[in-house]
Amino acid sequence: MNQLIETHAHIYDEQFDEDRDLMLERAFDTGISQIWMPNCDHETIPKMLALEEQYPGKCLSMMGIHPCYIDENYQKELETMEQWLTKRHFFMIGEIGLDFYWDLTFVPQQEEAFLHQLALAKKYNLPICIHSRNSKDNTQNAIIRCCELIEQFGWEDLRGIFHCFSGNHEEARRVIGLNFLLGIGGVVTFKNGGLDKFLPEIDLNHIVLETDSPYLAPVPHRGKRNEVFYIDLVAHKLAEVKGVSVADVKRITTENALNLIKN
Repeated sequence: MNQLIETHAHIYDEQFDEDRDLMLERAFDTGISQIWMPNCDHETIPKMLALEEQYPGKCLSMMGIHPCYIDENYQKELETMEQWLTKRHFFMIGEIGLDFYWDLTFVPQQEEAFLHQLALAKKYNLPICIHSRNSKDNTQNAIIRCCELIEQFGWEDLRGIFHCFSGNHEEARRVIGLNFLLGIGGVVTFKNGGLDKFLPEIDLNHIVLETDSPYLAPVPHRGKRNEVFYIDLVAHKLAEVKGVSVADVKRITTENALNLIKN
């Protein structure tokens, strides 16, 4: 299989405004066949859809409201999202979830919006891309809370990815038990990222690859702008951690991504 799927990249971000086409050319030249674009709020939709039109079949758009964009006006954002879902097809709901890192002011609204978007995923039979970031002191666990809300909603009707997974073995097992995949990105290359401690015990069938560009660049680019073609560094590190070939990592994670979005 001569292709690789990048399951999470904000390529519409302003950090790419000066060289976006060149950045994407580098990505496609390295064998990346699809780039999945998560939405953030109403302001990111036009640029995201423009990229999808410019690169048909290569850049795919999700529809969802990122938890960091949930505030007192979240219901209006949800209305905009629902209107778009009635206008055209989106292959995935995302990115949605809970973020306890920056501000806990709107956690109740985040949870309500999350449940509402789970219902939309069920209604349209779409997979979900989940954002789950713990508080800075790790006393508020977003991964566990997302799992609890999914269980409360009814996990049997849902499928998707816990994007940028950075939890522990127990949390990984819980996510997998809910029929969700682990989105593995640059964190796997970090010296103290922790993923190397349990990923050897996780079957590749439960993993997809991502970069979260322009954020979370892998080593040796950590701290700089992340790029889509750096996903190759993620694939190589994951192969090293698991003691398998890079070719197997790319083939199996690509198959996992394609199977996820089959209706």
